Amino acid sequence: MIAIIKYNGGNVNSVQNALNRFNVNSIVTDDFELIQKADKVIFPGVGEASSTMKILKQKGLDQLIPTLKQPVLGICLGMQLMCKNNEEGNTVGLGIFDSNVKKFPAKDIVPHMGWNTISNFKSSFFDGIQAENDVYFVHSYYCELSENTTSVCDYILPFSASLQNDNFYAMQFHPEKSGEIGCQLLENFLKLEV
Repeated sequence: MIAIIKYNGGNVNSVQNALNRFNVNSIVTDDFELIQKADKVIFPGVGEASSTMKILKQKGLDQLIPTLKQPVLGICLGMQLMCKNNEEGNTVGLGIFDSNVKKFPAKDIVPHMGWNTISNFKSSFFDGIQAENDVYFVHSYYCELSENTTSVCDYILPFSASLQNDNFYAMQFHPEKSGEIGCQLLENFLKLEV
């Protein structure tokens, strides 16, 4: 069973619809016991960092998420909140990834929205993916490059398109909106074992 973390925001329905294509059982929940017992956990996200972190704290999910032992996948804002700090609302993150989140310089079109290329894969998570592929992004803030970076995208400057630290994985892009590549990455996540 896949637990999708419920926190009154995020792209929960589109993620659940994507999982339905794989005939996997998923549940949207903020119940600690269900999340801890799940085979895998997805932490999706669309929204504003500080208000989302406030909800996570109210529910105690900020304490739970970093302790999870099964594979965990953060998507978009979920990935950003798993980092150390976020310039959006001066938000302290969960500290799972050794990366800070900054706003794109306003010298170009922000948000970064649409298809863009990811490259420099550094994880078995990308098995079956070619050297460079386009995926779908929607974001105004980016995760800096760090030792946890597993793929890179360039928009105004190079940034982390994905991150990994032990059993924690994350993507800035939306796999559920990224066609065959996104499906392959979700399938790779579903196949992960601790």
